Amino acid sequence: MTHAADIAKEYQRLGGKRLAKLDDNLVSTRQWDDEPAEAATFWKENVEVLSDKEQAEVVTNLKTITTER
Repeated sequence: MTHAADIAKEYQRLGGKRLAKLDDNLVSTRQWDDEPAEAATFWKENVEVLSDKEQAEVVTNLKTITTER
């Protein structure tokens, strides 16, 4: 497992609700539901501080919008 996968796994373990949106090589996240404060804090402290490339690596390890529906 990569460092990005470890971060994504821990975020989801904490109850994180963000889903990956992968569209024509553009990587972003969507969040419709509130998430636990611990997950939100983890995201801010461990993902938002990363470079755009590193953030994209984490996001690609989250569940995607299409797999969640």
